[in-house]
Amino acid sequence: MRVISGKCKGRRLQAVPGISTRPTTDKVKEAIFNMVGPYFSGGMGLDLFSGSGGLGIEALSRGLDRVIFVDHDAKAVQTVKKNVATCRLLEQAEIYRNDAERALRAIIKRGLRFHLIFLDPPYKEQKLESILSFIDEHELLEKDGAVVVEHSAETHLAEQVGRLVKWKHEVYGITAVSIYRYMDVQKGE
Repeated sequence: MRVISGKCKGRRLQAVPGISTRPTTDKVKEAIFNMVGPYFSGGMGLDLFSGSGGLGIEALSRGLDRVIFVDHDAKAVQTVKKNVATCRLLEQAEIYRNDAERALRAIIKRGLRFHLIFLDPPYKEQKLESILSFIDEHELLEKDGAVVVEHSAETHLAEQVGRLVKWKHEVYGITAVSIYRYMDVQKGE
């Protein structure tokens, strides 16, 4: 696992020890950023099931100003901290050990909105549509932002959740990526 592009290109990232997480492959990561970027001029990101932090770190490397990393697993949080430090991105990262619902409630209290939100929960523990609905209901996504959902290819997500519309969908072996944007942004493209 490595950072594919941007200011941290080529830096090696550690995987979370054990089998509790499934890192995003470099091939899928490259595809995701080709769909939503590939580069950014600022903005804030949320890596909600961060695992090793690969998606959020890639987004920082490609130009996001700041990323909040959240994972409920202590080993994952330690791995994110190491990877962020390796890439010299500590100043641009907030790293929390928390479950997704609590983290989202804390984010609401802070009044934060995001340009990019990454959702990559363990395949067997997915509540993706309820999380998408929560993001929409509380307007956690910037109007021109995107929610990147990595899920099992066998999981079929709704074409629309609230005002969020599935903008792109690709399958890579057992992994699928669905990207949601606000409906009014869809019409402009």
